[in-house]
Amino acid sequence: MSVLGLRTSNPAFTNYFWHKNKRKALKKMSLKGIVFKSLVMLCVVSVAASYTWQLSFNGVNIKWYTTIGAFVAIVISLFISFKHSLAKYLLPMYALAKGFFLGGISLYAHNKFPGLPFQAIAVTIVTFFVMLLLYITKVISVTKQFQALIITATISVFTVYFLSWVLTFVGFNARFIWGTSWLAIGFNVVVALVASFSLLLDFYYIDRQIGYAPKEKEWLATWGILITLIWLYIEVLRLLKKLAIRF
Repeated sequence: MSVLGLRTSNPAFTNYFWHKNKRKALKKMSLKGIVFKSLVMLCVVSVAASYTWQLSFNGVNIKWYTTIGAFVAIVISLFISFKHSLAKYLLPMYALAKGFFLGGISLYAHNKFPGLPFQAIAVTIVTFFVMLLLYITKVISVTKQFQALIITATISVFTVYFLSWVLTFVGFNARFIWGTSWLAIGFNVVVALVASFSLLLDFYYIDRQIGYAPKEKEWLATWGILITLIWLYIEVLRLLKKLAIRF
């Protein structure tokens, strides 16, 4: 069973990407290669985010760094989505752009609630390893039904986000999403859980491709992991911020 022809909620792990290139490759995807590339890209994100903080501390307005970073990351994602061979060239730029964006929103949260971004980072890291352990030990089996559930939930979440963003142009404020009510907090918890379980789908598809997919696909795998981790971090940061305001 699949949803819209996809077998995972992450665009980096769809059949479109994994089967588009049928050419045989001498070198195959390896776990070591994915881990190395992921760590390097996360370092790029961290450096860019730290630089954004430094600019702010020096009196520079980082609003445009944050906005442009978000826009550039979206554009690059579209390029990678339709031309996956560009991943190895564009992924560093994607990580850099995301770093500026995350640095901006994290600093905003830090100014309101000191230390909150570091708590969100800790929760994200712990969640990653918990999900990895659950996958390795098979406590949660990534069945077709499970995949369909997470994919459907992910599509629903981003549809709601998109519609709420469009409605802001007509003056509608979706408080059940952006507010601090118990409904808004509950919605945020659900979204954070969906992002967490999406990691299981990422692990599943990477696991199936290791030793089979061409070496260059490691860049797509890295991109996929970054997408989910960054999404999870943003949701955790939003949730912690709501809880801090509430209490």
